[in-house]
Amino acid sequence: MKKFLKGFVYAGRGFVCCLKERNFRFHLCAAALVIFVAAGFYELSRGEWAVLLLTIGSVTSLEAVNTALEKLCDRVDKEYNELIRGCKDCSAAAVLIAAIAAVGVGIALFGDAEKLRAMLRYFFCDALHAVLLLLAIAGAAMVVFIPERNNKKDGK
Repeated sequence: MKKFLKGFVYAGRGFVCCLKERNFRFHLCAAALVIFVAAGFYELSRGEWAVLLLTIGSVTSLEAVNTALEKLCDRVDKEYNELIRGCKDCSAAAVLIAAIAAVGVGIALFGDAEKLRAMLRYFFCDALHAVLLLLAIAGAAMVVFIPERNNKKDGK
């Protein structure tokens, strides 16, 4: 049982490691936005929620695998290597394929023009809602981009 529980500790460490990566933070912010929109403006069925959550899980999981593979490749060979580059490119392609599929899922779930208009009216016909939206966007940008600057200052 102790060994089983240690697995959660290792996974938590891996999650923290992934949070240091800009693309992973971007995907988490996008997922939070999608969940906010889905919960606030759409009445998704249980099946639609399942598809949405599986899609989010697929993209973020592949981003985590991509991060792990890139770190391993960089450790194996810091010089330019055609084979290593191919591995890293394939891993990045897997994330891209999942992200493109996620856009398709988003279009299928959120493509209702009337609901999109209602959401735009909600945010742009009320000054407070517009300000809150802009603050949320600025906050997400800070979460995605500011930690990267801090890493560069530390020499990483």
